Amino acid sequence: MRVAVAEDSGIFRQALVTLLTTVGIEVAVSASSGEELLTRVADDPPDVAIVDLHMPPTYTNEGVVAARRLLERHRGLGVLVLSAYNETPQAMELFRDQPRGVGYLLKDHVTDVENLRSALERVMRGEVVIDPDVVSRLVEARHREQELAKLSDRERQVLALMAEGHSNAGIGQRLHLSARTVEDHVRAIFGKLGISSSGGPPGPQHSNKRVLAVLAWLRAAETRWDSS
Repeated sequence: MRVAVAEDSGIFRQALVTLLTTVGIEVAVSASSGEELLTRVADDPPDVAIVDLHMPPTYTNEGVVAARRLLERHRGLGVLVLSAYNETPQAMELFRDQPRGVGYLLKDHVTDVENLRSALERVMRGEVVIDPDVVSRLVEARHREQELAKLSDRERQVLALMAEGHSNAGIGQRLHLSARTVEDHVRAIFGKLGISSSGGPPGPQHSNKRVLAVLAWLRAAETRWDSS
């Protein structure tokens, strides 16, 4: 796996490069800004780009802007955006327009090398990755909504794991449920929320339809989220 890293903090960037290198991941590019990253990968894109959410010149949403440009210019490239804080509205900008191969992690979780490696492998395969803490915030916010109130506690747990991108088998392992029980919960969730679980062409996009449907449902309350 070849990875490019864009992070304005030289100390954190070097630590991240060292961490990746020690587990056998090649760091092809190390950049200090989104613009530098875009320029340096233009002719030889990596498998995955790791991008900080806040970079020069404004330290607002440069990471999201760079991520979206990378996805537009390099088909098949995965992008993982990092942030020091749980900034839900900005993070959700990544997941507009039927995304694939994108992820958002908090920096606190990057020090877990296995967690980081798993996230990189998943976005490289075209999957969607969302930090569990972000999912928890989204689900908790939606808990106040009438639609989510229709779900049982167990269905909310299944929904949170679905939004993180886990398969039915993965959900069953984490919640100690049989495959049939997980399927029943998933069917009930989509039914109660009025989200269709069918349709879509085969391939990675089709395999992500559950995550995308959950994201679409979460985005419905975006204008009402507390961004504090």
